[in-house]
Formats: sequence, structure tokens, C-alpha cells
Amino acid sequence: MKSKKYLTLADARLIAASCEAEALRHNWAVSIAIVDDGGHLVWLQRLDSAPLTSMDIAAGKARTAALGRRPSKAYEEVVAANRNAFLSVPGGLTMLEGGEPIMVDGECVGAVGVSGVKSNEDAQIARFGIGEFIGRQP
Repeated sequence: MKSKKYLTLADARLIAASCEAEALRHNWAVSIAIVDDGGHLVWLQRLDSAPLTSMDIAAGKARTAALGRRPSKAYEEVVAANRNAFLSVPGGLTMLEGGEPIMVDGECVGAVGVSGVKSNEDAQIARFGIGEFIGRQP
């Protein structure tokens, strides 16, 4: 059998803390969601003044990135290229930029989704948190 790495709650806390620091550095009120490789919620937080809807959107972006093993922006781009039939894919994907997979040794161990500011800024926060986490790996 193959063994695999997985995201722990301690890992999620580290990633969330880095994401929060990046958001606060820019005064961005966001929600941060972290999911495991199956898209199941491990962490969810809403910073003060973040829109209530941002929690569901962040979780959806994270789930989409984890299940697709790629940034959620890839799906947004498919729809933006007028491939509207893609909107009918099953699974309730959230096709907005701001979900980033967490890749460790070429394997997806989960994903981060952020929502509350411009989509590219959401993605910036998610990538920062993941980068800080990956930088700490042995």
C-alpha cells in the first residue's frame, strides 16, 4: 500500500496564522478556510468586519482547489472563456479565484480558500500562508 502525507490541525493553524498575518498587514477583512485533500473543512475563521458570505465562499474555493488539485482560478478562467457548459459540472464547485491547493512533495494534502477582498488579493493571502507552511517543511 502507498502511504501519504496529510494535513493536521496543527498544520492548519500554522497556515491560518500566516494567512491572517498577510490579511492584517494589508487591512483586508477576509474569511480563511482550510480543507483536507478530500475537501473536508479543517479550519474556518472570519476576521473582524469580513462579510458573512465570505465564510461560505472561502470554504467553497478551498474545496474546489483541493478536489481539482489546482487553483480555483483555473475553473474561473474556463467559464470566463465562454465555456458556460462547464457550469453544469457536478460537485458544487466554486469557480472563483482565491482557492489554492497545498502541495507537498508533488501531492495535494489540502487547500486554502480566502474570500472578502478582490479575488487576486484573496489568492495572494492563500499563497502566502501556504508558502510560509511549505517553507517550514523539512
